[in-house]
Amino acid sequence: MVGSSLTDDEKTTANRRLKIGFVLLVAGSMALMSLQIDPTPLEVAAVFGVGIGVGLVLLWFVLRNFREFRQSLR
Repeated sequence: MVGSSLTDDEKTTANRRLKIGFVLLVAGSMALMSLQIDPTPLEVAAVFGVGIGVGLVLLWFVLRNFREFRQSLR
């Protein structure tokens, strides 16, 4: 059987980067969508900040459900 080629530290770093990327993707998407209503730069920044919060909530929700799913497979 072939094992993972990543060390535990590399896995931790990769997981952290994926989580940060997910949150930034949600926040960036919300900021880009706000450009459709011709906002001021302050409003775009505010939407980006709210997007970070929404991204964190979505990340928590996805990870919680993923943990429950993995436990149901065992």
